[in-house]
Amino acid sequence: MSATLATLRPGERATVLGYSDPTSGYARHLLSLGLIPGTEIYVTRYAPLGDPVEIEFRGTRLALRPSEAAALKLQQ
Repeated sequence: MSATLATLRPGERATVLGYSDPTSGYARHLLSLGLIPGTEIYVTRYAPLGDPVEIEFRGTRLALRPSEAAALKLQQ
């Protein structure tokens, strides 16, 4: 089942499938941080107004803005 970070609640997990535009500079940046296809992510929390979302993967926590989070293709 395909998902986005916007559809996931805190405590849910998903696996990175890829990026909507894998050639963008931002996608390359996330890849360099270790968010490669096959990586399992865990949604830890959302800020009070929903922006940003904090995810955890490979022992690292990362906060993403909604526009950045939309670049990720996930499988729940």
